[in-house]
Amino acid sequence: MKPAESGDIAGRDGCHVIEHAELDSAVRVAIVASRYHANIVQKLVDGAFDELVAAGIEVDRITLCVVPGAYELPMAAKRFATQHRYAAVICLGCVIRGETPHFDYVCSEAARGCTLVALETGVPVAFGVITAETMDQANARAGGAAGNKGAESAAAALELAGMLRGIRTL
Repeated sequence: MKPAESGDIAGRDGCHVIEHAELDSAVRVAIVASRYHANIVQKLVDGAFDELVAAGIEVDRITLCVVPGAYELPMAAKRFATQHRYAAVICLGCVIRGETPHFDYVCSEAARGCTLVALETGVPVAFGVITAETMDQANARAGGAAGNKGAESAAAALELAGMLRGIRTL
């Protein structure tokens, strides 16, 4: 599933272009999901599972880990990524702005932590955390007109994992 603003990028004749390499359906994928705002996150989890299964990943090759909140996503993601048994880790959560700056800290640290896990381990870590001003916005990103961030994150994780395997084969 390509976002609306995606496009094709072309290289010059003779260059190597790596966009996406197919993954073996026997790969393992971890989904780390925040329990906070479970009604929203469940939609993300469902979307991620649907996307992974549609890509040929068997359900028994998918591990779901539930953590208390978005702040805890990077810790669990790192545990999966450092095992090097998973082709990708998909982090899913929802943070809705409140009346304090807590939103900013949680969002920033969750995003930074997931990025660090990916960079430190070389395992793709998708950041599928909805950061919304209102519950209506969160619902729209979880499966409404704006799409399903869980499915988008799963697709991105698989694409990056395949692309990284493509780089290794050059």
